Amino acid sequence: VYLERLAYEINRDFKDRPLVVIGVLKGSFVFMADLVRRLNMPVELDFVGLASYGKNTQSCGKVHLTRPLNRDIAEKDILVIEDIVDSGLTVSYLLKYLKKRRTNSVKLCALLSKPSRRVCPVEIDYLGCEVEDKFLVGYGLDWAECYRQLPEIFALEGKPDADKP
Repeated sequence: VYLERLAYEINRDFKDRPLVVIGVLKGSFVFMADLVRRLNMPVELDFVGLASYGKNTQSCGKVHLTRPLNRDIAEKDILVIEDIVDSGLTVSYLLKYLKKRRTNSVKLCALLSKPSRRVCPVEIDYLGCEVEDKFLVGYGLDWAECYRQLPEIFALEGKPDADKP
């Protein structure tokens, strides 16, 4: 349901303008693959890697780029795909990084948002839905690199504290 609505909104807003779609690794890859197949405009794909979690389930607050872009994005329309916007620190860092590259526009599409966890304000242009503060896995979301392959999203009972499931 979210995919069809999000694709409709993106297709409406960008019409036939070429779009560079940038997925935030690793969590966005399943959502991104499903979404881009529904887009009608010419699309170039790329990925970035960012880290703020390390091996824990809590953000350490320091964001760093682990995989840079593979292309020049100057004067292009950019759509960032994120699985979930939590604290907002990681995606805020990425949006600033991309806007410094003389892009035409930078828009954010997120499958999920946890507004109760936000410490850094973030404008989400295209949002699947808001969720409660629960630890979610599946459909690209992981716990210690596990459960990404699950076809649906599930909430884990309690809060995972360990590095391994």
